[in-house]
Amino acid sequence: MQESGLTQTLSFGLTIQTGSSDNLHEGSLEARRVRNEVNRLDKEGWDWNDIHDTVVDNSNHVKNTTQLLVKKALEELETYHDHKDEDWGRPYPYIDETYPMRMNHDEGYALTVDGSGNVRFRISYKPYNYVKGVLRGSPSHLEQVKNALNSDAWRVGVAELVYKHNEWRLHVTVTHKTRSVPSPDDADTVVGVDINEDCVGLAAMNRDTGDVLDSVVIEYPDIKRVRHEFFTKRKRMQTVGQTAFETVVQTEEQDFVHEQLHKVSRDVTRWVSQFNDPVIVFEDLKDMRDSIDYGTRMNRRLHSLPFAALRDMVTYKAAWNSVPSDDVDPEYTSQRCPRTECLHTERANRYKKRFKCKACGFQDHADRKAAVCVAQEWFNKQNENVLSLETLPRVKKVRRTVSGLCEEADAHGAVFASGVTNAESARPEKEVRAELKTVASTAD
Repeated sequence: MQESGLTQTLSFGLTIQTGSSDNLHEGSLEARRVRNEVNRLDKEGWDWNDIHDTVVDNSNHVKNTTQLLVKKALEELETYHDHKDEDWGRPYPYIDETYPMRMNHDEGYALTVDGSGNVRFRISYKPYNYVKGVLRGSPSHLEQVKNALNSDAWRVGVAELVYKHNEWRLHVTVTHKTRSVPSPDDADTVVGVDINEDCVGLAAMNRDTGDVLDSVVIEYPDIKRVRHEFFTKRKRMQTVGQTAFETVVQTEEQDFVHEQLHKVSRDVTRWVSQFNDPVIVFEDLKDMRDSIDYGTRMNRRLHSLPFAALRDMVTYKAAWNSVPSDDVDPEYTSQRCPRTECLHTERANRYKKRFKCKACGFQDHADRKAAVCVAQEWFNKQNENVLSLETLPRVKKVRRTVSGLCEEADAHGAVFASGVTNAESARPEKEVRAELKTVASTAD
């Protein structure tokens, strides 16, 4: 078993009984001033250590709260410097809206459980000045925070006070100090994962027999579409010199992508959890950026893909369900034929979402096929024999839209989706369409 601390964020509404929402607004305005001051001094060329000390000494917040706010602002700047060559904009030096207060438990804020079972909060909006009341939230979140307050196995951590949907909310992190996650070596089911800019392919293989138990391709086209729309909007703003709202636009994009990736990661985790003792296997893409050179436009799209973000979210959520994760070398997983009697590797095998082996004629959905190869690569990593594989079950495709998940018919047809190994047995598309038309006419 692997022991690791796992953190979860719980969201609560606030029923204020002492103080007022105006006090929380005052604290958030001071948080905004701290954030803006960090950005102003950085733009003037100050050393970051000097920025930290100067801003903390002159803040009207609890000292530890100011330190957390300065750290968050500097992390935003660090992210910008790490990605400025990828068309990331510098954080806007001055924001007008309120800024989340970030606080440590028992310092900037405190939670307690009273005799009636209510979870009470105390927020220091400035030193020795408090807003007090009772948390509101889902029964499961309230139960979790109570367990964290009463158990030595849990720790209540940093919280953020945010104004969202016309109300003040407290986002509280709780950490299980020694959550147990099985070792990947003990898995019975190997789930290969292939992450792309518009979908994620999943294939579950039985470790003993090598059979593909099930597979799915979860599409998320809205992420690609919306990211392109925001990119176009930012470029137009830059062209006409209207950069005042560029950071606002970029924040909206990041918030949308982050929310959608969380939903996709939940879908992935839910699907994986149906199998017996699974391990999730990802491609190790940490050096991918250095090897990509497909031209300016394609480089921008691929360099900015949230591969790591989606992987981290899936890994984190899976760990809460006691599902371990592992990674493998991704080399040629998209080009290699998965048939163990063939294994022909050629770039021409893949065309967009279609995989057709130039040697044996095997056909499949390219992303599902890549997920199978990722699982096979894990067997090699474990020094285990890759058992014979000739055909694959029909691929299932699910599309996640902004409104939720919906299943759709396979657009590639039965031949393309089911792992045909004999290309000559596949009838021409015109023949299939003609037959369907004849059937329809007969039914009329």
